[in-house]
Amino acid sequence: MAVLSKIRERSLFLVIIIALALFSFVLSGLFQGNLFSKNTNNIGEVNGESIGREEFAQQVEFYRTRSNGRTSNIQNVNNAWNSIVREKIYETQLKKSGIVVGEKDIWDAIVNQISAQNSPQFLNEVGLFDQEKLKEYIATLQDNVDENDQSKAAWLGWLNYEKGVKNGLEQNTYNSLIKAGLGSTLIEGKSDYFYQNTNVDLQYVYVPFASIADSLITVSKDDIKNYIKSHAKDFKVDESRDIQYVTFDIKASSEDEIEIKNELSKVINNREEYSAAAKTTIDILGFKNAINFAEFNTENGSDIPFDNKFYTKDQLPKTIADTLFNANLNDVYGPYKENGYYKISKVSEIKQLPDSVKASHILISFIGSSTADATVNKDEAEAKKVADSILKIVKADKSKFEEIAKEISIDKVSGAKGGDLGWFTYNRMVPEFRDFAFENKTNDMGIVKSQFGFHIIKIDGQKNHQKFIQVATFSRKIEASEKTENEVFEKAETFASELSSGKNINDLAKERSYNVNPVLNIKTLDDNLSQLGSQRQIVRWTFEENVKINDIKRFDTDNGYTVVILNKKNKAGLSAKGKNVRSIVLNQKKANLIKEKSTGETLEEIAKQNNTIARTSLAISNASPAFSGVGRFTSIAGVVTSLEENVLTKNIVGKSGVVFAIVTKKVLPTELKNYNSNKKILERALQNRNIQIYNAIKNNSEIVDNRATFY
Repeated sequence: MAVLSKIRERSLFLVIIIALALFSFVLSGLFQGNLFSKNTNNIGEVNGESIGREEFAQQVEFYRTRSNGRTSNIQNVNNAWNSIVREKIYETQLKKSGIVVGEKDIWDAIVNQISAQNSPQFLNEVGLFDQEKLKEYIATLQDNVDENDQSKAAWLGWLNYEKGVKNGLEQNTYNSLIKAGLGSTLIEGKSDYFYQNTNVDLQYVYVPFASIADSLITVSKDDIKNYIKSHAKDFKVDESRDIQYVTFDIKASSEDEIEIKNELSKVINNREEYSAAAKTTIDILGFKNAINFAEFNTENGSDIPFDNKFYTKDQLPKTIADTLFNANLNDVYGPYKENGYYKISKVSEIKQLPDSVKASHILISFIGSSTADATVNKDEAEAKKVADSILKIVKADKSKFEEIAKEISIDKVSGAKGGDLGWFTYNRMVPEFRDFAFENKTNDMGIVKSQFGFHIIKIDGQKNHQKFIQVATFSRKIEASEKTENEVFEKAETFASELSSGKNINDLAKERSYNVNPVLNIKTLDDNLSQLGSQRQIVRWTFEENVKINDIKRFDTDNGYTVVILNKKNKAGLSAKGKNVRSIVLNQKKANLIKEKSTGETLEEIAKQNNTIARTSLAISNASPAFSGVGRFTSIAGVVTSLEENVLTKNIVGKSGVVFAIVTKKVLPTELKNYNSNKKILERALQNRNIQIYNAIKNNSEIVDNRATFY
C-alpha cells in the first residue's frame, strides 16, 4: 500500500508527529477534565450500578470467541451490552423483592443439568454422575487458563456458562413472582367466551374516508406537531448523522496487469539470474520442469498454494476445462486470467479413479485429535499401536470389522452401522482418507492418520472409473502497483483538500466523474454504512464533539480511500420522518366531518346525508369480521357484537371509515357448565409474557449507555 511506503520513507518525521499528537491528547484530556475522570472505566450504568470496562471487555471477548470471527466487533459489543443489562436489571428487581440467588442455588442447578448428568467424563466407575469429577474438571480449566488461547477461551466459556445458569435462575425466579400475580377468574373466562363467540346480524351505513376529497380538509403544521406531541412514544428518535462520501478504490491498472502477466511468463521456463549472494549468474528452475510443485510454489511466492487434488473435466473451471483435460502430461497452459489472478497451469498427473467409493472405518482417537474428549487418554503412539493391532485382526478375519467398529470406534454414527460410511464422492472426505479410498482397490484395508485420529479403512466398493487429472497452478494476484496506489492516494487527497477549501461535493464530483453516495440517519452505535460495509471509524468521527457540519475527512478503507463530508447532525427528540402523519390527521378530520353531517335519526337518513346506502350483514363475530360488500373490520366487529338489539349506534370509527349500525339479531353462544378451560386460556396468555415483563422493567430502569465513547 502507498501508506506503508510513505511510512517507511518518513519514519523519523512520523515518530515526531505521533509524539506531538499523543502529548496534545494528554493536554486536551487534562484541560477538558476527561483524562482522569471517574467515568473513564465506566461503560454504562444500570439503576446506579456501573458496568466496568474490564467486566465488559471479558463479555465482548466471550462473544467474539463464540462466534469464531463471524460477527463484527460492534455486534459483539451489542451482544455483551444486552447480556449485562439484562443481568443487572433482574438483579435489581430481585434485591427489591428480598430474594437472593446464592452459590448453592447455582451449583445445584449446574449438577442437575441433563448435559452434566449424562456426560461420560463426569461418571464414576459404576456409571453414576459424580460431582467430584465435575469439580476436578472445573479446577483443571482454571489451572490451565494461562497455557494458551484455547485454554483461556475454555475457562472464559465456563465462567459464562455459570453466569448463564445464574441469570436463568434469577430471571425464572422473578418471572415466577410476576406470573403468580397474573391470574384469571371464572367470570373473566365466561366473559371472554361470550365475547369471542357472540355473533350478530346488523344493518349499517359505512362512510369511507375516501368519500371526502382531500382538498376539502386543511391540515396545518400545528395539527401535525400537536399529533406528534400527543403520540410522542411513536415518534421518538435517537441522535443521528447524515453524510456523503466518495470512494477511491485501489485497483490494478491495465499496465499493472501487463506487468503481472509478463512476470508469470518468465516463470515458465528455466532461466539465468544474477545472484548478489553468490556474485555470479545462477540457473533458476522453471515451472515447466518442476517436479515438487508444493515446494516450487512456496519458493517462488505463488499467491495460491499447490492443490494436490484430482479433477474430472466437469469439476474444472469452464474457461480452461477443454484445454487442460485434452492436454498431454506436463503440458503448460497460460498465463491466463481467472477470478482476480493471473495463472499458469500444468497437467502434473493423470489417473483413472472411481467417481464414488463405498467404505467403512474404525476411528481411534488420541490426545490432541479433534475428536478427543476428556475420556481419551492415549497419546498418538499408543493409539497407532491399537490401530495396528485392529488392522491385523480384521485382515485375518474381515467378519470381525463390523463387531469391532460397534464396540470401540470413536465415530459413533458409523460405528453403530459397523463402520459403514456409505457411498461418497472424491471431495467429501479429508485428503488422507480420500487418497486411500480412491487410489486403492475394492477390499483393500489400511491405516491413515487425519486430524480426527487413526482410521482403519476397508474399501467396500468403487464405481465408474474414469480419467482424473491433477493440475499444478502457479498464481499471481492481480493487485495495484505502488505507482497506481500513489496515484489513487493523491486523487483522494486532492479531492479532500479541494472540498475543505469550500467547493461543493456534488459539483466537484460531477466535474471529476466521481459518484457521490449519501448515508442518512447514522446512529451512534452503527457499524455498517451502506456499500462501504463495516466502518466504525467513520461513525465515531461523525459523533466527535469537535467535528462540525461540512467537515471533511479522508479515511483508509479496505479497498482504498473514502472521502467523507458531514452534512447534518440530527438531534434526539421527536420526528415524523418516514411516517405519513398528515394522512393520519387528515383521516381524523374526515371522521369528525362525517360525524358532524351525520345528524339523521335513522340509517336511511344518515345514508342519504353521506350519499351512500344502508347495508345488511349476517353473523358478524370477532372470529368472522367480514362486512358484506365492504371488507373486514376487526375493530368494528368487536364493538357491534357488544351492542344491544334495535338501537342505533353512531360514529364507530375504524381504520378506513366510520360505521353507523343497528343490531337486528344477537345470537349468544350456548351456556357452558364450567368456564375453567376459558379461564386457563386467559391465564396461559398472561403467563407467556416473559419478553413483555422484561421490556416493562427495562423501560422503567435507569440506563446510562457510554458504549460509543469506547467502541
